Formats: sequence, structure tokens, C-alpha cells
Amino acid sequence: MKRHSFPRAVGLAFLLFACPLGLSSAIAGAPGDPAATQEKDGKYLDKDGNPTFKVENGSVDWYTSVGALQYGGNCMRCHGPDGLGSTEGPNLVDALKKISYQEFTATVSGGKKSTDAGKELVMPALGTDKNVMCNLDAIYVYLRARSAGAVDRGKPAKHADKPANFDKQQDACLG
Repeated sequence: MKRHSFPRAVGLAFLLFACPLGLSSAIAGAPGDPAATQEKDGKYLDKDGNPTFKVENGSVDWYTSVGALQYGGNCMRCHGPDGLGSTEGPNLVDALKKISYQEFTATVSGGKKSTDAGKELVMPALGTDKNVMCNLDAIYVYLRARSAGAVDRGKPAKHADKPANFDKQQDACLG
């Protein structure tokens, strides 16, 4: 008996088109517990292997600090200060309570269109913007920390030291 499988191309097409339309949240679900369970080279992961933050004694991990800076340079003009939203883009602090890391990355890289109160909102596809994509995990962990209430508004005052290989990784990614 021939086994029928879901064609990979159909699955990829579904993810590319369903995620930006918001249908993936039914599949992907909320991000879950943000508690860090693993650490490698200054990057923290939750129990599911998704990037997360670490806050100890009022000090954030390096990547949360970098994420705050990168958010300010790349996302704030549309999504407002501290991820709280604006007339141009939705509140990301609230959004990260409902969407997964996979949906976040799909939306940032592939873009999204929606209509809110009769106004068309467009998130541009940033998948070719190295400055965004090379720092996407850092932006995500910053917003995740904001969403969980672990980081207040504004740039975190104290952060962990820069990991030894951070500059090498950034140089390799940015080219």
C-alpha cells in the first residue's frame, strides 16, 4: 500500500501564507514558559529550545541588551517605544504573549498584511535585511522579556558581559 504524505512544498506554502495571515497561531500556539533552561555562549534557551532571556539581580543577559538596542534601531519607528505599539504597528509586548518564536520569525522575515479598524497595516518582509536577521534572536528575547514583565521600559541599565565569540558571530553573519 502506497503511503500518502503531505508534500513538503504544500507545507512550506502553507507556512509562508498562513503565518502572515495569523492562522499559524492556532498551530504554533503561545510561546510558553520563558524560563531559561539552557545556556550556550551567552545565549539562553527555554525548555523547547526557543531563545529566551535571563535576568538576575537587575541585570539582563547580553542578548536582551543587544535586542533592546536593535529594536530601537529597526522596529521602534513602526511599533513604538518599548514595543508598545503605535498607529503604524501593533503592540509587540502583547503579541508575544500569543505567538510562537516560529511565527515571530516568519512574520519578520516574510512580512504581513492585515486590516485593523479599516486601516491596512503592512509589515515589510525583512528577510534580506542582515541588520535585522543577524539580530533577530536578540530582538525576540528583548520583546519576550518585555512581554513577560521581566524588563521595564527603556534600555536595560545593567547587562552581562559580552560573550567572547559575539563579535566573530556578528562579523560572520553581517559579512
